Amino acid sequence: MKTTKQIALGRVTSGYQYMADEVDPDKRHVVRVQWLMTDLPRSAVKQDLLFSLGSALSIFAPSKNHAISRLEALLATGIDPGQLPFQTAVKIPGAKSTIPEEDDVDEPELHTDIVEVARDRISARIAEEFAGHELTALITAILEAEGFTCTMSPPGADGGIDIVAGRGVLGMDSPRVIVQVKSGGQTGDSVVRDLSGVVHTQGADQGLLVAWGGLSKQARGTVHGQQFRMRVWAAEDVVDAVMRLYENLPEDIRSRLPLKRVWMLAE
Repeated sequence: MKTTKQIALGRVTSGYQYMADEVDPDKRHVVRVQWLMTDLPRSAVKQDLLFSLGSALSIFAPSKNHAISRLEALLATGIDPGQLPFQTAVKIPGAKSTIPEEDDVDEPELHTDIVEVARDRISARIAEEFAGHELTALITAILEAEGFTCTMSPPGADGGIDIVAGRGVLGMDSPRVIVQVKSGGQTGDSVVRDLSGVVHTQGADQGLLVAWGGLSKQARGTVHGQQFRMRVWAAEDVVDAVMRLYENLPEDIRSRLPLKRVWMLAE
């Protein structure tokens, strides 16, 4: 999904229809879908399956690396089991088989969105190399590259404060920011509310919540009501910040996350 960068899973409920009365010509070609999950974080999907799903095509049939069975498993459990030798496809009660019966659907691996694949690989390396408290260290380096003076809490209980960031030599000038970093799955509403409270009690100007796995629906609603006091960085936002500030990051960060710029034709 281009709005949240999360993945939506559903099942097709009708054949193709042409809506001749639709004013917008881009909305006349319709296949009805029942959306069953709309907030699956990209971090829940392993790299090889993300590669297949990164097709530039609108419609295709993923076939490599047990893609169909793994999508069924993601829909049922939210977990990608990886390239396992499935004996049978994972089934959801009452669901029809989604294995393509025809071979005339374009193969996605031949039409890969190179930019999206590159970003997914960077995201996967960050998740592997900067897990747990190491993600806090990476966010600290990013904020310092942006010109903030930061104080990072040590591992363990932190009272809802992972990083204190501010301008000026002492880090006490505005904007003063309280940062909470969550490197696991989806972040719930309670974390958002706790950060809002800490921002208020500490006299900070703003709060930054780094939610690597994205936010729950309720948490997104709470953040929406505090747009001038709180920002959220999901995995995509962290990747954006790393790419924007890469040359200014410390050498040890760059050695653990080696990147290089590549020019290519914009087709």
